[in-house]
Amino acid sequence: MAAYRAPLKDIQFLLNDVFDVGQLFASMPDTAEVTEDLISAIVEEAGKIAEGLLAPINQSGDQESCHFVDGTVTTPKGFKEAYKAYAEGGWSSLTGDVNYGGQGMPKMLSAVIEEMSFAANSSFALYTILNTGATLTLSSHGSDELKKRYLPKMYAGTWTGTMCLTEPHAGTDLGMIKSKAVAQADGSYLITGTKIFITAGEHDLTENIIHLVLAKLPDARPGARGISLFLVPKFQVDDSGELNGIRNGVACGSIEHKMGIKASATCVMNFDSAVGYLVGEANNGLAHMFTMMNYERLSMGLQGNGLADSSYQIAAEYAKERVQGRAATGPQLPDQNADPILVHPDVRRMLLTMRANILGGRALSLYAASQLDISRFHPDVAQRAKAEKLVALLIPVQKAYCTDRGFEACVLGQQVLGGHGYVAEWGLEQNVRDARIAQIYEGANGVQALDLMGRKTVRAKGELLDILSGEIDEFVASQIDAQSMKPYLDALHKCRERLAEATSIVLARSSEDPNEIGAASYSYMELMGLTLYCFMWARILAAVNGGSGTAGFDASYADSLVKIGQFFMQRLLPRGESLLAEIASGAETLMAMDAEQF
Repeated sequence: MAAYRAPLKDIQFLLNDVFDVGQLFASMPDTAEVTEDLISAIVEEAGKIAEGLLAPINQSGDQESCHFVDGTVTTPKGFKEAYKAYAEGGWSSLTGDVNYGGQGMPKMLSAVIEEMSFAANSSFALYTILNTGATLTLSSHGSDELKKRYLPKMYAGTWTGTMCLTEPHAGTDLGMIKSKAVAQADGSYLITGTKIFITAGEHDLTENIIHLVLAKLPDARPGARGISLFLVPKFQVDDSGELNGIRNGVACGSIEHKMGIKASATCVMNFDSAVGYLVGEANNGLAHMFTMMNYERLSMGLQGNGLADSSYQIAAEYAKERVQGRAATGPQLPDQNADPILVHPDVRRMLLTMRANILGGRALSLYAASQLDISRFHPDVAQRAKAEKLVALLIPVQKAYCTDRGFEACVLGQQVLGGHGYVAEWGLEQNVRDARIAQIYEGANGVQALDLMGRKTVRAKGELLDILSGEIDEFVASQIDAQSMKPYLDALHKCRERLAEATSIVLARSSEDPNEIGAASYSYMELMGLTLYCFMWARILAAVNGGSGTAGFDASYADSLVKIGQFFMQRLLPRGESLLAEIASGAETLMAMDAEQF
């Protein structure tokens, strides 16, 4: 099995040459001190953590899994020590509020670190990103008292956080939740209910776990508008932010036995009159939780990218070493009985598909992260508002499209190895199992597609898409005089035309038949994802053609990017035509059968 190698060259190229983070961060006072040198140092150190600390316990963690005995969860061998080293290195506080012990770093930086963590050890990464999301939500919506009491220990990694949404009868439709919160005279609440699929709900990595729980007050209105958000600690905390020794009324009832991410504890959590504290305004909990959800959904796309990259590394190395058959043009290694399988066009098809989508997905994830940073740090109110709208459009696509392509890449990598890809020692079968969940949790990909088509496009009457189109127009205008960019700009123009046509079709038909929205949604998400990958590849190729070289990429690396980009444009991009045809076919055939005919 190939040892995981952090893709530092790709990361540095995208950050510096494609997105010019030095200039972006310099334009925002709160990130002005985040220089390219600082970014490089942090990314390189994170790469060492991924390669040397997380990857070595990935396969063993999968084989051992978590243990559940009498309400206590024990993580696999090495996880507790690795988490201690991770926390002591300051990684838990990277993007945190500087007023409470955080480092205030931008999401673009943490995004590439998350991708490397997911590639090296997805189960371990989940413990860390849940804490990051919980601290972000608390920082954004909690009272000063709650922030002072809980954030320092969560940033230090001494405590970790979770989010508790799903219930046995309520998954996507959170308006159906039954968990109750009853106000007490001292301003606290007693929380009662059961939550399922709670990542890191119980474990032995830290001394306390801080749950963010959705529940309803007794007089709450029906549906999603009656949901409030509460902070519920595993162990109660005094006013000074220290444990008071009292165990709260929250316990793990069981852990799930899963297809993948086996070293991540997925828990059933029972709240029995547990003491909790209101976060933000009553009955606005779902909106507050979406602060966390946008970041977590971005993380799921990063999981897809990371596991795809891990799979590519294994498959590419295997393809260069495994000898089987001869090249169609004649023996490449005449002194041996066969040539490496890399000579076969179909093997190259699989590897190039993986590589093209990895780079496109990584770039799209950084683009979405840049908009999150602008919405958080930019001094101009108008720029922040524009970025927030772009985030609303980009996140469902980035989550769904990157996880779909990520899973596809893991399967393709497995196929390159053939039978060896199906056995455990090479790591591909674990990647396939670990990647599969990313298409499901944090909002299944079909739900992301429906959100994109329904809320973000039809209901918004195309306004958000117009903003994205403006971004593309600005890029095209910057490249219009570059003759070498003409084929790529032409391809991007065709993508935009297809997406605009698809949008017009659904906007026109949905007023007469609401099923048109759902019928078109998944194909539309894929069409937009393909268009965004084309946009990202155009930016990548523009950076190569510009030749600024701030990332220090050599001629061979630049040449490889051009070749991969051309493969994407010529072999993957044509799928847009079939996606448009699917959308244009309408809802009739999908809705024609009666229920009993299924």
